Amino acid sequence: MRVAVDISLYPLADDFIPAIKDVIERLNACESLEVITNPMSTQIRGEYDDVMAAISREIKTTFESSPKAVFAIKILNNPIAG
Repeated sequence: MRVAVDISLYPLADDFIPAIKDVIERLNACESLEVITNPMSTQIRGEYDDVMAAISREIKTTFESSPKAVFAIKILNNPIAG
């Protein structure tokens, strides 16, 4: 089953840009995912298991390396191809 995810990271720190760039770079390294970034969020498309594994991994990595951070996530099943 294919899904589309819209995810935003809000590191609660003065220097927030590096944490956001790190997550985006790691997501882009996942060959099984389509990753599109815009100024407000990142969209991830792919097979459910691949997308959810990548999101879970990135949330854990971010929470371990950042004192405080918030992820806002929307998940759509059966996205329109594009």
